[in-house]
Amino acid sequence: MNRFLKRLLFTSLILCMVKGSTRVAYTRPGLMMRVPTSSVGKAPYLFRAGFGAEIHNLNPVNTAKGVFFDMELSKGFSIGFSAIQGGDTTALDALDESQYKPPVEFGFHVQQRLFTYNDISISAGLQDVVFQNDQESDQILSLNTQLLSFFVVLGSEKDLGDYKMNTYMGFGTGGLSPMDTLEIDPDSATAGTGVFLGFVMKTPYFGKSGGLDIVGEFDGTGVNVGLRIPLTSDYRLNLGFTHIEKLPQWKQRYWVGHPGFTVGLDMAVPRQGQMPGRKGPSAPVDDRRFSPDGLPMDRMQPLYRDSTIAMADYAVLGMKDSMALMNNEMRNLIVRLSSMEQESKFLNDSLRSLKLESNVSEKNMNEALRHLSKSLRFFYAGDYREALKEVDMSLELNPNLALAYARRGSIYYKLGDVQRATINWNLALRLDPEYTDVRNILKALNESKMKSANYLED
Repeated sequence: MNRFLKRLLFTSLILCMVKGSTRVAYTRPGLMMRVPTSSVGKAPYLFRAGFGAEIHNLNPVNTAKGVFFDMELSKGFSIGFSAIQGGDTTALDALDESQYKPPVEFGFHVQQRLFTYNDISISAGLQDVVFQNDQESDQILSLNTQLLSFFVVLGSEKDLGDYKMNTYMGFGTGGLSPMDTLEIDPDSATAGTGVFLGFVMKTPYFGKSGGLDIVGEFDGTGVNVGLRIPLTSDYRLNLGFTHIEKLPQWKQRYWVGHPGFTVGLDMAVPRQGQMPGRKGPSAPVDDRRFSPDGLPMDRMQPLYRDSTIAMADYAVLGMKDSMALMNNEMRNLIVRLSSMEQESKFLNDSLRSLKLESNVSEKNMNEALRHLSKSLRFFYAGDYREALKEVDMSLELNPNLALAYARRGSIYYKLGDVQRATINWNLALRLDPEYTDVRNILKALNESKMKSANYLED
């Protein structure tokens, strides 16, 4: 097959002399209106088929129309077929009386992917191997070698967040060199090579059905723009304008580059069990590929499923994802509840500890006051040694009792140890600065010392 393709391409280079073409937008292989495309991965659909039409005039109606079919066989080699009937090229003022019947053309298209690296690919191919019914000869179908189109195209695929941008640029001969859709003056058409470029912007709108595509291209003679609107995951409505730069002169007359309104419909049948993947060391880690309709290839549906079931399948996947998120939230709530329970237990333990410490402190206070009471009885009975023992026991239970230090100071004073008495009275006053009785005792003691000192000096 590759040897046959090479021979066919070589033949096209020799025979490419351009006079005209009736190629209809969206009927050539690929996602663009007229220019060819290239992809880094295998097409995710088994085959694609549909129809298209270009409306050149409304009153009277004059259209070019056609059907197409294309598929990728293996190793980047793809083929396509189209059947086209061009528009009436009679002068505009004579369309009502025209008896001209445009010939039907049968076109064959072949393309081979030559090179891929990351998101860049290069393809070459031959378009418009046209057989047409010649009304002026006896042959039913004859090969029109003047429409042969050899091309080379460079493609790039970029992910831009929720958007995906595919760009294509290259050069071609025949139907891809500077020429017109309508053949008016064959002698004025020029042979040669033309440069083309285009882009497809895949948007997240209608994402459940594959996403809305915005198409823009320069085909060598003018600018074509269009939309590919997903009706379901398998069907797309194709709309657009050819030669939009000349749209304001719509009603004047036919000329080279006459604008047209395009409409079409295509259907893509996905491969069964198609999985993504580019082989080779240049493939990135995340090699998830998308179909031309925007569907992830790892979710392509088998042939026996229609688009309704596919959409239901996506809804089920969405519900599964939602349930997984809910399960994760439940696990997080359970963990948080367990943490709160642990914190509550810790607070309860702390409260019990505080209550226990409070009870112990209260018990110690009661014992300390009991010993102070006994010391007071011994003090008034004149048994100062026993009174001192009871005070010491009281301070062991609660060392912060100002009353105990005050009483111990009074006991030492009675025992004749004024120095120790003064120390204990000061400790009592430090613990309770408002202890007036102790303050008065210390004041009187100081005054007595001062009198004694004055007496000795006299």
